[in-house]
Amino acid sequence: MSVKEIAIVDDEKHIRETVGFALKKEGFIISSFSDGTKALEAFEKKLPDLAILDIMMPQMDGLDLCRHIRKISETVPLIFLSSKDEEFDRIFGLKQGADDYLCKPFSMRELVARIHVLFRRIELLSHPVEEKDLLRTGELELDIRRFTACWKKSLLDLTVTEFRLLTSLARQPGFVKTRDQLLQEAYPHDTYLSDRTIDCHIKRIRKKIAAVDPDFSEIETIYGMGYKYKEA
Repeated sequence: MSVKEIAIVDDEKHIRETVGFALKKEGFIISSFSDGTKALEAFEKKLPDLAILDIMMPQMDGLDLCRHIRKISETVPLIFLSSKDEEFDRIFGLKQGADDYLCKPFSMRELVARIHVLFRRIELLSHPVEEKDLLRTGELELDIRRFTACWKKSLLDLTVTEFRLLTSLARQPGFVKTRDQLLQEAYPHDTYLSDRTIDCHIKRIRKKIAAVDPDFSEIETIYGMGYKYKEA
């Protein structure tokens, strides 16, 4: 297997250095850029295998850079870094084309885990689907190895975190999962987040499935406790 190149685009030097150091230890080749313009000039000549993009940057921000990258390639994995979770409500509303995101401050172990998931998903997409890897409940079908989800046969554009949350709920239909439990399953790698982060993710999952099926109501809010997936 060839060594993967990861580009880090962030105007904060310590972020570039810290993330770069951690990813080099994982065996990746690293290129780094302090703004979107410099990154795009390099990407137009040769795209990395994955790019990590900060949102707020001088010259060209992460949103514009993402748009330009998607004109070059629809498949190269992109991970956004966001200072506020609320920012990402706006980003996903614009459907910029990111595969996943992390809010600052973030766990390096969590970032590395997300990167490996995205590379594994790309690698497995060319392989035949095996029945043992599928989790089905009603109209929902989850491919556990590829981290892909379908509702009524339509592919859902979920991030890694959203997939983890939906899988956690769908594995035990009818059982209530607390926000704390869901947080541990969605962020298993040393992440310091409020359990209210789960509410934002659930809201996005519902919106994405509702875009395919406006009548979707399988994820129920249990007030004062958490969420559950309806029994089929």
